[in-house]
Amino acid sequence: MGTREQQFMQAAIELARQGMLEGKGGPFGCVIVRGEEIIGRGCNSVVGNNDPTAHAEIMAIREACRNLGSFQLEGCEVYTSCEPCPMCLGAIYWARPKRVFFAANREDAQQAGFDDSFIYKEILLPFSERQIMMEEFGRTEAVKLFEEYGRLPGRVKY
Repeated sequence: MGTREQQFMQAAIELARQGMLEGKGGPFGCVIVRGEEIIGRGCNSVVGNNDPTAHAEIMAIREACRNLGSFQLEGCEVYTSCEPCPMCLGAIYWARPKRVFFAANREDAQQAGFDDSFIYKEILLPFSERQIMMEEFGRTEAVKLFEEYGRLPGRVKY
């Protein structure tokens, strides 16, 4: 990787360190870049915000999208201090950046006490076998919403 990528990854790592030392959450940081500019920054803020979704990537995506005035990160790059967890990976795919760079991997995170492997396993299980009970209920009415949405004039497709 070139100096450009190193600079942005270092920014993500420094955000991770800063958030960790400020007691916001675990040692995770993320920056989102468009061209040569950082347009979104985030550190893990789960503890500080009492929010289990306040992962570094989610925080950075939220800021970048606000700054762009868009729910898409088309043409952007994500630099994150650790391989994204399943939640963050899903958010990244929904945001559709062009590329993701990560430093530490999920095995490194697991050794440090941040183990997401159970989520990867749970996703593959039938609903009836998951640790958190999941049951389909009220499907008929909910499907009607999709039909209504399909008829809305000017709806945004995404």
